[in-house]
Amino acid sequence: MSELSRKRLASQLAEAVAEALRADLATQERALLVVSGGSTPVPFFEALAAVDLPWERIEVTLADERWVAEQSGDSNARLVREHLLQGPAAAATFVPLTTDAMTPEQGTDEVAERMLALSWPASMVILGMGGDGHTASLFPDSQELGLALSTADPVVAVRTPSQPQPRITLSADRLHQAHRHVLHITGGDKRSVLARALSGDDSRELPIRAFLACPLAVYWAP
Repeated sequence: MSELSRKRLASQLAEAVAEALRADLATQERALLVVSGGSTPVPFFEALAAVDLPWERIEVTLADERWVAEQSGDSNARLVREHLLQGPAAAATFVPLTTDAMTPEQGTDEVAERMLALSWPASMVILGMGGDGHTASLFPDSQELGLALSTADPVVAVRTPSQPQPRITLSADRLHQAHRHVLHITGGDKRSVLARALSGDDSRELPIRAFLACPLAVYWAP
């Protein structure tokens, strides 16, 4: 049952995203979609890829990325290329968050330049959430969390004890720059974390709280 409900949720989210992109493209030349990685969005990516849209006018980027080669199984960019940029959706302009630099700290200037060239505010930012309340690469145990929550810079290099690879993330300020925000989560555990997040306001404890006032549309399935 949960697999079926997750598939239905993915289709509903794909419809909502397509509607948002069409609405914005009616009044502007290009539109930006910001997506998240992980396993949860795969059915959504595949549903959206099948939607008839003027993909050549759509830009896609990520909320965050592990600082790994794009061929790596851990790469969010690879996930997007394999599941979203297929068929007609391959005509979209995809802008990754990594460079050839050895570290995210060395690559942030180049990535920031790329981000600033996109069509902000984004039509939609689709966030995920971990069991620790992190979203994008805003982790509660990261020493860069305070910077990522407060800076006006578009991207921040992140090192987190709980994660094996260094990362790069859009800052909270940049993620806020969207017409619409969605939280896409599945499972009872994530629902419990969200309930806990809604009962307080300390974003350093549960970083998803930085987006609860957006308003944030929640797409959840068991």
